Amino acid sequence: MTATVDTGRATTRAPGTAPLPRLAQGADPAVVGLLPEGLCRTFRVLPYAAEDGTVLVAAADPTDPITEQVVAEHLARRTDLRPVLVQHTAHEVVAALDAIHPPVEGVVETPEARRARTQLTGMLTASGLVDPDQLRRALVEHARTGDPLGDILVAHESIPEDVLVAALSEIHQMQRVGLADLEPDLALARRLPEPLAQRLQAVPVAESDGTVLLAVGRPLAPADAAAVEDALGSPTRQLLANRTDLDQLLQRVHSAHYAEVATTGLMQSHPDSSAHVVITGTQKAVLVMALVVAVVCLAIWPMPTLIGLVGLCSAVYLLVSVYKLLLTLRALGTHLETDVTDEEIDGLDERLLPTYTILVPLYKEAGIVPRLVRDINALDYPRTRLDVKLLCEEDDTETIERIRSLDLPPHFHLVVVPDSQPKTKPKACNYGLQLSTGSYCVIFDAEDRPDPDQLKKALIAFDAVGPEVVCIQAKLNHFNQDQNLLTAWFANEYSMHFELVLPAMGAAEAPIPLGGTSNHFRTSVLRELGAWDPFNVTEDADLGIRLHRAGYRTAMIDSTTLEEANSVVPNWIRQRSRWNKGYYQTWLVHMRNPAALISETGVRGFASFNLTMGSAFVLLMNPVFWGLTTLYLLTQWGFIQQLFPGIVFYAASAMLFVGNFVFVYLNVAGSLQRGEFGITRTALLSPLYWGLMSWAAWKGFIQLFTNPFYWEKTEHGLDGGHA
Repeated sequence: MTATVDTGRATTRAPGTAPLPRLAQGADPAVVGLLPEGLCRTFRVLPYAAEDGTVLVAAADPTDPITEQVVAEHLARRTDLRPVLVQHTAHEVVAALDAIHPPVEGVVETPEARRARTQLTGMLTASGLVDPDQLRRALVEHARTGDPLGDILVAHESIPEDVLVAALSEIHQMQRVGLADLEPDLALARRLPEPLAQRLQAVPVAESDGTVLLAVGRPLAPADAAAVEDALGSPTRQLLANRTDLDQLLQRVHSAHYAEVATTGLMQSHPDSSAHVVITGTQKAVLVMALVVAVVCLAIWPMPTLIGLVGLCSAVYLLVSVYKLLLTLRALGTHLETDVTDEEIDGLDERLLPTYTILVPLYKEAGIVPRLVRDINALDYPRTRLDVKLLCEEDDTETIERIRSLDLPPHFHLVVVPDSQPKTKPKACNYGLQLSTGSYCVIFDAEDRPDPDQLKKALIAFDAVGPEVVCIQAKLNHFNQDQNLLTAWFANEYSMHFELVLPAMGAAEAPIPLGGTSNHFRTSVLRELGAWDPFNVTEDADLGIRLHRAGYRTAMIDSTTLEEANSVVPNWIRQRSRWNKGYYQTWLVHMRNPAALISETGVRGFASFNLTMGSAFVLLMNPVFWGLTTLYLLTQWGFIQQLFPGIVFYAASAMLFVGNFVFVYLNVAGSLQRGEFGITRTALLSPLYWGLMSWAAWKGFIQLFTNPFYWEKTEHGLDGGHA
């Protein structure tokens, strides 16, 4: 019997008409590609011929309404021809599919997995736990990704995890175990090595007659089960558990280990790269000697010494300004980022996408959690391939309880970081990284709004660049740039930095100080580098320099994450003073051995590093020069005039005019490059913004010596959250 599909309805072919061609007569190569392979295998269909304004589709079950709807919807996007579903056996369809698309092991669903999926579908539909629309959407995603249907339904909150566990226990004839209130036997639980427990999501929970009862999120493959028994030295019996509860149990069992590694890992593996010592003994000696020489010179030759200091500061100021100007001129009107096209994104085979870890540090941000969850779920990436770590400090009970109250699906993981010092974002990220399962990872802040396709763009960029590129940096900007003058200045600065300066540095293969969010990493290399320095309050900039010194590189992509700009001056000062303090820390760490830095980065990289970090030191000079200029204009004091003789005067004048011009020009150019014409005029007032930056720089500099590891939180006004 044959069937045709017209606007979703099945009708019998009229008697007396010629029989339709059969699949055995051959498939038209121009037609078979109208439906993707995954969809064809899931629904056992295959378009094979075109006839009289129709597409003939071989179907094992042509009267199934979900199959009819899915086929009609997908063909409507590719052709104007009407689909006609023609009855064939499942064997005929699968054999033809295998001939056209030779099956790839690990990608094509096994017969056993298909039987389990069919059984699960029958159980859920018979009990009314999923409706046809939910099932259809889940089946289409399964066809696209190859991920288990039950996991897809849970990830999209069509059914709760407990329902799926109950169904799987019946399918696999396995007992279940509840873990929410379990007090683990730590000695028994830790018999299974943490890396193996984390990889397999398995925890020993009890022992009976020499057999270890093993809580697992999913039945283990025979090879994995054998590896567990070898590690334990005992036979095991697997018990199915809720994946969220299992994740929380794993954290309770190994929290002390995670906390120790998060805090001391870099300090122990790469002690010279850690900022846990603010200034080394050698640096203190050099600083003291320089101060002694300066004091002696001031005592013997006071005016020449002061003139020399003014000239030196003017030269540094000028070099930093000119370097940024040259970077901007290189990038202006060009496209230096790694290109990713819409066609490349559409051409990705989602069955081959890796698991992607998203690290989200949170602190006292309970109010922003629902929006955060919404924005992450809006990413164009299979939820079943996401590993989202919501990183909360132990004392932030409000945010922890808010996350728990949402009863999020298992691709969201609540990670509670034990309360210890230093209490910083990088320490929380180090803690979460140890729990990560993704081949790639990215940091997003709580208020971030990344472009939906950013993860896919990063993956394509990683494939396009060389293996030495281990970090892809997306651009940052602000969604509230029009709120007031401060947010407009902030947006201008970000446009300059991410649209011009960083792309130019990437194209020049200079060390790039990373942004604090939306930097994507190859997870294995990030772990190899020791991850983030928990003692550095601008850990992103430090990590960018460290990976460059190790021979790796960073590339930029044209994808933007929108953040919330601080709209209140005191909050902005707190945030910016921390950034400057981190730049001072980063400079001190990497200048512990200048010769090694030159050998690892080259002379150009060494100069770029110092001129980039030097911008924080230049901000310290501003109030001094502004004060001298103002005092001279008011008093015409001859002493000040003596400080600027001849060439020093011309250098200082160049610094005054070139420095201010460059700062205004950079901010104007950045907003123009991004196309934010509405806020361009505010860049003309940038010197006032520069004054705020100098205020924050001095606060950060003083705090470097009084409280170097203090992470100063800044409140965000729009949502009442923190970052």
